[in-house]
Amino acid sequence: MRKFITLALAAVLFAACAKQDDKMVNANDSWDKVFPLSEKVSHKKVTFHNRFGITLAADYYAPKDAQGQLPAIAVSGPFGAVKEQSSGLYAQHMAELGFIAIAFDPSYTGESSGEPRRMASPDLNTEDFLAAVDYLSTLPEVDAERIGIIGICGWGGMAINAAALDPRIKATVAVTMYDMSKVSREGYFGSTDSKEARMEQRRAMAAQRTEDYKNGTYKRAGGVIDPLPEDAPWFVKDYHAYYKCPRGYHARSGNSTDGWNVIGCQSFMNMPLLSYANEIETPVLLIHGEKAHSRYFSEYAFEKMTGSHVEGESTKIGNKELLIIPGASHVDLYDDVAGVIPYEYIKTFFTTNL
Repeated sequence: MRKFITLALAAVLFAACAKQDDKMVNANDSWDKVFPLSEKVSHKKVTFHNRFGITLAADYYAPKDAQGQLPAIAVSGPFGAVKEQSSGLYAQHMAELGFIAIAFDPSYTGESSGEPRRMASPDLNTEDFLAAVDYLSTLPEVDAERIGIIGICGWGGMAINAAALDPRIKATVAVTMYDMSKVSREGYFGSTDSKEARMEQRRAMAAQRTEDYKNGTYKRAGGVIDPLPEDAPWFVKDYHAYYKCPRGYHARSGNSTDGWNVIGCQSFMNMPLLSYANEIETPVLLIHGEKAHSRYFSEYAFEKMTGSHVEGESTKIGNKELLIIPGASHVDLYDDVAGVIPYEYIKTFFTTNL
């Protein structure tokens, strides 16, 4: 079991996209998503830049025949996925429900720029959300006072951090979230939460950095394990059923292919991502599956924001809410296969708070 937990953690931490020498792909309007284009929306590719000078590629969705200024939502995640997967599906659904929505590839991944490829950090990826807000704020069809964000899986943690940093974000949804800093420094369920275990990881990362520098290349850590062993834990099978199968496979997604650089997520270990979650004044909705192995991340985030500890039940305190979906797993909230994503609930949350 410990072997598979280690492999699963590696898949989440070190999954990414594109070939090592890829720069930004020339964005075009061809449809290459893992979900069909809705007849209710218009779609186009767009780009914008963050404060580090990295060009981010995004899919832009709007209600067909939209008129006047509309509220807008920026979507990203899961960690190691691309906008052609879960985030694009969420963005398209939000456009069907009356919002302008963009799904973007984070820096160094997918069709976004950044060299070397397959790098991540709490600061950089929080900035990606803020840059999306910059872009949306300048669009004439967007009401700049009504912008929200949705972060999925590892980008749920980034979304919460962004909300703590940028008051332009008027409402935040984190779906099936991971706190990438917490899992990096502690392992799943605190399985490696010790000074000794962290020092072992640091030594391994330091040795890999030396090796990478000598070789002039970055070693890949691998995406979701494949082929899938029969005795793999159920949540690893859950990831495989999405990323490695037609349901969710995409060639630019590292979770589907061969992953981040081994050192790509090194800085998460020393950077507590949710340090200022308790200072978020705007509404936050956390959505998680009852059966998800990762549910404790949302419960932890809710406690950070409110000071109240809850387990396995929906709770609302002030403008912070934890919504638990009965019977749902972590990956069930990636797409509509299980039919459990509460889009209407999310619509009501944003309509009320934007």
